[in-house]
Amino acid sequence: MKIVVADLEGVFLPEIWVSVAEKTGIEALKLTTRDISDYDVLMTRRLSILKENNLKIQDIQRVIATLEPLDGALDVLTWLREQAQIIILSDTFEEFATPMMAKLNYPTLFCHNLTVDGSGNITGYNIRINNQKARAVKALKGLNYHVIAFGDSYNDIGMIQEADQGFFFNPPETVMIDYPEIPVTRSYRDLKSMIGAALKAA
Repeated sequence: MKIVVADLEGVFLPEIWVSVAEKTGIEALKLTTRDISDYDVLMTRRLSILKENNLKIQDIQRVIATLEPLDGALDVLTWLREQAQIIILSDTFEEFATPMMAKLNYPTLFCHNLTVDGSGNITGYNIRINNQKARAVKALKGLNYHVIAFGDSYNDIGMIQEADQGFFFNPPETVMIDYPEIPVTRSYRDLKSMIGAALKAA
């Protein structure tokens, strides 16, 4: 029994925070898990920037509404779902990702959620469970699944290493340098080849 788990942003969708940064001109919001490995440090910084600039969840959701899946993402996701079950494991938030799921034909998504006050200010973030990606993979293995995992960032390392087979999809140079032992794919074509081979070998 095989199952695939994957990251969301940078794999199937554009990086939401980068898109917000480009729309608002706030360069500091361009930092993502591709740049900062400690997620708490990253999110604390983001919330501080939002407060300083009086950005509310409605502002972010308006940017998200303009986003489309990465070119080729829907095709490869459809192909994946024909080969095996797939779960998206993301460190994004329901309030951000839910509107985008329709554009990906509603894959199963595990992520976190935000605390938002009555004025739309994002006052906190609620992690579903610490290390959720790696722990989700471990739980799936406990259910006797052979798990294949891929992602592009530091926060994907745990699930990639925990999986029976894991690899990067189009990661930044810094991540590859820090984890040279993890195989890399650069395109959806390469991704399909890697997953196809992993499914046959499993």
